[in-house]
Amino acid sequence: MEFLSDENSDEKGIGEFSMPTLCRPAVMLPEYVITQEETLDLARLLHAGDPNLPLALRLIENTGVRERHLIQPIGKTLEHPGFETRNRIYEQHAKARLPEVIQGALENAGLAAVDIDAIIYVSCTGFMMPSMTAWLINNLGFGSGTRQLPIAQLGCAAGGAAINRAHDFCRGYPEANVLIVSCEFCSLCYQPSDTDVGSLLSNGLFGDAVAAAVVRGSGGTGVRLARNGSHLIPHTESWIFYAVKSTGFHFRLDKRVPTTMQPLAPVLRGLVDGHGWDIGDLDFYIVHAGGPRILDDLSGYLGIDSRAFRHSRATLTECGNIASAVVLDALARLFAEGRVQEHGRGVIAGFGPGITAEMAIGTWSSGRDGHPTHAFRRKSSSNGKGPPE
Repeated sequence: MEFLSDENSDEKGIGEFSMPTLCRPAVMLPEYVITQEETLDLARLLHAGDPNLPLALRLIENTGVRERHLIQPIGKTLEHPGFETRNRIYEQHAKARLPEVIQGALENAGLAAVDIDAIIYVSCTGFMMPSMTAWLINNLGFGSGTRQLPIAQLGCAAGGAAINRAHDFCRGYPEANVLIVSCEFCSLCYQPSDTDVGSLLSNGLFGDAVAAAVVRGSGGTGVRLARNGSHLIPHTESWIFYAVKSTGFHFRLDKRVPTTMQPLAPVLRGLVDGHGWDIGDLDFYIVHAGGPRILDDLSGYLGIDSRAFRHSRATLTECGNIASAVVLDALARLFAEGRVQEHGRGVIAGFGPGITAEMAIGTWSSGRDGHPTHAFRRKSSSNGKGPPE
């Protein structure tokens, strides 16, 4: 099913000011860094003699990931203190790191916490009940009537899903504002006993990050969301999944996952065609980058110059796969580049378990409300006020 924001809008932006606006994201990368060279050396040391190691090393080298950011030093990351302890670490670091990135997103949107009507919190690397949304409302100045929508089981697709559900909410409540928060500590899912190729690859692919963005029901600078859609490839539940055990989340990846762009590219094209646009002639493309082949295949199937995915590639290179935060980080890079013209058209897409695609299209607007759009992208530093170790 697809949802259209304004039936009377066209590619020149007529009616666009009734559309919700996805404002500039704030992104925070943890302070500990591991390079690809260090990752390969650790894999050779920790898994010496494993028959899957040579293939895994080649796959890691081909990811294009130059470095990744971690919430703990590598020595701590490689430890497995148990699922309970890891989940406690997740909660501690989330509470320590989220306030600053949320404040950055609010500043970017020209809003305060009291202006937010709903919070969508996405994460697949830790579990809390009540959701982190309750803690945010109680501690960061949000109203007690703020709606809560935690999304925990869409994996990498959750970033796109959060944007789409915020879009839907603002269409139902045109003056509402929705805060999207992504908190992904993938390093807490490291399982030293898993030596299948998919698990070894994930050890060199995934990174940690927190990100946030606001969708404003009216006003603001950014992407005026026009239409969104979802698609599930039938009978692919076992292609990406967690095996949940006493030791925590064990990531499983089927070798067929890189082929998913063949069936998903026509779906993405159909969403854009349905709005009267040509997918080969858009001004920006923000796509979740699970790996370089995803972007290469999507470029080929859609007939798009590979340079169009430069922001997604930069996220992959500099951060690794940061799960639901990828689309927000790539979008932040689009803002930073500052090259999209008024009414420029684009697409945002996230892919994840299911196999699920969450897609949106919209037009660029500089806004008419006078609110500034600040750049907020920080790397945390270890100090007396920093997150717990």
